[in-house]
Amino acid sequence: MTILRIALPGPLRRALDYLPPPGDDPERLQPGMRLALPLGRRQTVGILVDKAARSELPRDRLRHADAVLDSEPALTGEILALARWASGYYHHPLGDCLLQALPGALRRAHSLWAEETWWAHTERALGLAEAALRRAPRQQQALTALLARPHRELELRRLGIARPSLLALAERGLARHWQEPTPPLPPTATDAPEPAPELHPEQRSALSALTPGRFQCALLDGITGSGKTEVYLEAARQVLAQGQQVLVLVPEIGLTPQLLERFRRRLAVPVASLHSGLSEGERLTAWRQARAGAAQVLIGTRSAVFAPLPQLGLIVVDEEHDASLKQQEGFRYHARDLAIKRAADRGCPILLGSATPSLETLAHAHAGRYHHLRLTQRAGGAKPPRMRLLDLRGVPVEGGLAAPSFKALQHCLDRGDQALVFLNRRGFAPVLLCRDCGWVAECNHCDARLTVHIGLRRLICHHCGDQHRLPGHCPTCQGSQLQHQGPGTEQLEQVLTREFPRHRVLRIDRDTTRRRHALSELVSEIHQGQPALLIGTQMLAKGHHFPAVTLVVVVDADGGLLSADFRGSERTAQLLLQVAGRAGRAERSGEVLIQTHHPDHPLLQRLLEEGYESFARQLLEARQQQGLPPHGHLALVRADSRQPATAEQFLLDLRQRSATAGVTLLGPLPAPMARRAGRHRSQLLLAAPRRGPLHQALAQLADQAEQHPLASRLRWSIDVDPQETG
Repeated sequence: MTILRIALPGPLRRALDYLPPPGDDPERLQPGMRLALPLGRRQTVGILVDKAARSELPRDRLRHADAVLDSEPALTGEILALARWASGYYHHPLGDCLLQALPGALRRAHSLWAEETWWAHTERALGLAEAALRRAPRQQQALTALLARPHRELELRRLGIARPSLLALAERGLARHWQEPTPPLPPTATDAPEPAPELHPEQRSALSALTPGRFQCALLDGITGSGKTEVYLEAARQVLAQGQQVLVLVPEIGLTPQLLERFRRRLAVPVASLHSGLSEGERLTAWRQARAGAAQVLIGTRSAVFAPLPQLGLIVVDEEHDASLKQQEGFRYHARDLAIKRAADRGCPILLGSATPSLETLAHAHAGRYHHLRLTQRAGGAKPPRMRLLDLRGVPVEGGLAAPSFKALQHCLDRGDQALVFLNRRGFAPVLLCRDCGWVAECNHCDARLTVHIGLRRLICHHCGDQHRLPGHCPTCQGSQLQHQGPGTEQLEQVLTREFPRHRVLRIDRDTTRRRHALSELVSEIHQGQPALLIGTQMLAKGHHFPAVTLVVVVDADGGLLSADFRGSERTAQLLLQVAGRAGRAERSGEVLIQTHHPDHPLLQRLLEEGYESFARQLLEARQQQGLPPHGHLALVRADSRQPATAEQFLLDLRQRSATAGVTLLGPLPAPMARRAGRHRSQLLLAAPRRGPLHQALAQLADQAEQHPLASRLRWSIDVDPQETG
């Protein structure tokens, strides 16, 4: 008897046993194949992970799988192994990890490959009398075509032969049809490669340090504008010349189109993209192109780390420090770390690129575990921007901007240049309050205030999405003295449009780029180079090249410096330098004004006076003293429930049953936002100097959590190496 061990999506942390579909040969079934399965009263799709000779369950309790969906494994051995490893490391159900590695369409009973219907005549049609179909001229036309040769149904439609005529022939026994997989067409490529600029000595040195064909992890630590992408392109060109494929991971969808175009022009090979901004059909097509080798370069966001690339020879992770590379819901994996694991298993080099490397990556580079490749000069002789602090203490502001900032913006526009005003807060204002009674607009479902959106005339919660009509009077005292407090990008747009009526003001945030292609259209307008004011959140700060921008004004630099999260200072420094890097590209020098109420903050002073490397070394020393990552290891067990005390009690029980040496448990404590979307959130923090004891404790906690009587009344999750403690 053959038993199929099948991983299913959902909370199950073990594979379930099934019998093969009736009449199916179990010998042809291989790990990685998808099967349609009965589960309770519904049907689902699972992944075969193993076969066994016996089951713990008696045969009469085993159910047959309904059907095998694939003639070959949907998950190759390489991806199956990567997902298995990720399931163990992140303590997440295997079925969810395996299904995450497939595009959405293949998580259902969709065909692995695109298929086409072919039609041909039968033996019976050869002896058919000439006049047999005289009353059915369309069937006669179809049969005449089929007697000449088999046709694809698409070809027959182009000849004016409709499917009903073909089906009528099939009913008469005169025609037959079948399905055949269609090889995916490669993505478009340019006819000839664009000439590459001559690499400067640091770029050539970085490139020569890479050895194709064997695993090595290299940090490409280059200041903004130093030409990291040129190193990516040349490294990719060398790998492609050997007939191999390249995977490029980026943190943001917004960076994908321009990077796609740059790789296509320079390399003149088929380049595909894979990210959530595509339709389900487009994602499936890109996945198929990668798997078939039709796409030689694949550029995608974090889920692309699971893309099947049979000839993978190089992985690039751009902006490796970016928190967007860590999945924050469900299967909480870090794409950068999985990319390193995949490169190690594959035996190929991986490049981690950043102007502001994460402290974890820097620690590995300092210890010699990663090659540390430095690019310290801007390409083309461009000078780094001048950075200075603007003290806001006691200074009046309008829309978040002080008078010196308005003056600098005016000078920039008078020169015919562009300026970027950066504020990482969308909407018009983060707070609406009543000056008469002190009422503040708060979310009914979250411990958060509602954000004012003037254009929509709405109050919106940026955490759960709850919306309310913007009130004209205070709902508590009926007073009319409602006041907006704090600026958002929408308010900045209004103020700058009023102050600079002769110039274009372009706001780029999540609200203005919801429409498909809206971001690329705005970026194209910026690239025209006309004097303009750009307003943006962090989506505009990453990776974009704006040659005409010579001034950057950072409206609020203080939030991260005062954050309770131990990563707050690191993230603030990274964001400031990323934004600053937009100024003074190409031959134009740049200036950065950083507005702050804390100009004497020691970390801020060190960052501006000594640079990011010195700043990072100071933070690393502090982390070492405190036992925090990368000099210690963390995990969060989160729980949330409708009832206030349920999640906390659940975590308290787990803590009391845990007794792993070498692991410190803190909590349970309310999450920084204790109530979100109507659910009360608690968390239990685990800290350890070594990974082994931490993972042992997490395995115990996961087992206890599954069996806990409260588990069915709440949601719980494990977050290994959390990037956010909220």
